[in-house]
Amino acid sequence: MPIRKILVVDDSKTELMFLTDLLQKNGFAVKTAENADDAMRRLEEEQPDLILMDVVMPGQNGFQLTRAIARDPKYAAIPIILCTSKNQETDRVWGMRQGARDYIVKPVNATDLMSKISALA
Repeated sequence: MPIRKILVVDDSKTELMFLTDLLQKNGFAVKTAENADDAMRRLEEEQPDLILMDVVMPGQNGFQLTRAIARDPKYAAIPIILCTSKNQETDRVWGMRQGARDYIVKPVNATDLMSKISALA
């Protein structure tokens, strides 16, 4: 399934702007959410083809939200790429065990992100 619509979940306005700009320049339609509640509302409105998920957020963190989405039959088919400053191998392994399809460390390298998105399509 081609990836056209991407939901970016991050509590940093700077990161949201950077990723939105990068993805739109590459032809994707982008919606954003600043926390888990916001992200779930966006999912109910319109299902994206991919979710880029920050880990460190107030309230429910990205690991918890990834697990909740991956275990929900309505949303389980949506791939999630964790996009975080947590750069330890244990974090990557834990994120993948929660249901993420891939993991990218901030600061995001545009070429790496695009190739990870292409690999999912």
